Amino acid sequence: MPGPRERSGRRSPSMAEVAAQAGVSHQTVSRVLNDSPLVKDDTRARVLAAIEEMGYRRNNAARMLATNRSGRIGMISAHLALHGPSMIAVAVQEAGHDAGYDVSLVGVSDFSPESLKGAVDRLLDEAVEALVVAVAHTTATERALSLHLPVPVVLVQGVSAGQPMAAGIDQMAGAFLATEHLLDLGHRHVAHVTGPLEWVEAGQRRAGWRDAHARRDLLPGRELAGDWSARSGYDAGQRIADDPDVTAVFAANDAMALGVLRALHERGVDVPGRVSVVGFDDVPEAAYYWPGLTTVSQEFSVLGRSAVALTLRALAGEGEPVADLVRPSLVVRASSGAPATR
Repeated sequence: MPGPRERSGRRSPSMAEVAAQAGVSHQTVSRVLNDSPLVKDDTRARVLAAIEEMGYRRNNAARMLATNRSGRIGMISAHLALHGPSMIAVAVQEAGHDAGYDVSLVGVSDFSPESLKGAVDRLLDEAVEALVVAVAHTTATERALSLHLPVPVVLVQGVSAGQPMAAGIDQMAGAFLATEHLLDLGHRHVAHVTGPLEWVEAGQRRAGWRDAHARRDLLPGRELAGDWSARSGYDAGQRIADDPDVTAVFAANDAMALGVLRALHERGVDVPGRVSVVGFDDVPEAAYYWPGLTTVSQEFSVLGRSAVALTLRALAGEGEPVADLVRPSLVVRASSGAPATR
């Protein structure tokens, strides 16, 4: 009998034909497809064997009509060229698949009201059961929160502890870990290269840096503005190289930390001998910077599972459930060390 690949040009057999092949009822095949516990193991195995042999493909449109469920989650994300947003998108898609859902991703460039409306309309046309919105810009977050839609909306960036319908990583805790690490090494005033402060997460990381100093009754070190790019980190690194009072710097992402490292290297500033450098993100290349970069890992896979779990809770009728923020972790490498004795 020909296999599924040999029949690729033919129509998919019907559920009734699968039932006849397996010697069971149409209802039993439906129960197997819906993973019902009412089917005996040997019967389930026989039906699954018939499905495989005949190349049966489930008609998702018919399933949606029968159950009023599409099995699809929509996701809107901006700035996918950046490490964090791209990893969040991957994590949500993988977690959704593991939970039995397809995830339709729409990337937007500017998150204007028009682009947001277009993305929402496109996903609602696909009959998504819920929306996951990954935004980090303050204005974009406000627009996402103002949405009034017939499906649950879950935020996964720029969120705060205790915020309903939101899953996120504790950005303040991550920045606190990075700064505390440097203070524990003996540095007393840690400089900070910020992200663009109109981004919620840049502000949260800045707050964590300041809080780590405040808890020790120390004044924070020099603050330098960045825009997430390696170039802005390089410019900040040039200024740090000219400032003998800076012995440690926390950059709000790894790309800016890379720029700092490059500038310090060009100026002959030893890392970590004279200046320690810590980043945020733990990009795959961070271990191969020179020296290897101490940084904060955001645990994106955990965030993906948390976001999908929160979405499923909302779909199950829990109202506006709250999820705990994912706690990041510090990865210590060679770019941080005790300050040189003067």
